[in-house]
Amino acid sequence: MIILGIDPGTAITGFGLVEYLGNSYRPIAYSCLRTSPDLSPEIRLQRLYQGLQEIINSYRPEFMAVEQLFFNKNTRTALAVGHARGIALLAGANAGIPVAEYTPLQVKQAVTGYGKAAKQQVQFMVKTLLSLKEIPQPDDVADALAVAICHAHWSTKPGGLKIKND
Repeated sequence: MIILGIDPGTAITGFGLVEYLGNSYRPIAYSCLRTSPDLSPEIRLQRLYQGLQEIINSYRPEFMAVEQLFFNKNTRTALAVGHARGIALLAGANAGIPVAEYTPLQVKQAVTGYGKAAKQQVQFMVKTLLSLKEIPQPDDVADALAVAICHAHWSTKPGGLKIKND
């Protein structure tokens, strides 16, 4: 199965495509979409949507996994991330891709085996599981790959998380 993992953000949205076969992972593509703070909010969201559409059309993932918003003390940042999440969910829905959402705790648990793992531990495991030479940069890209790995982990477990596809 080919999974598109998304770590949403208005300034930087990380994405990672991972193929999961049997019990092994293969990275297909990973990078990030960036928008300029000089652009209006609606244009930034439009650019994110167009970028996600291009990725979906190019790679035809079977599933999309998006990181859920965690509590953030900065309301402005939380709203911006929420907007970017909405764009990712819309892109998946419009493409007819089943979408699953995972909390940071679920991602850490799936990738490291410990739900309160440090960011560096998650990044190291992403590098290791995908046999990469180095940890993908920026952090948003490694996080997106972790979300894709998380989906492979949870979706293949008996009684695993249900995918939203209504």
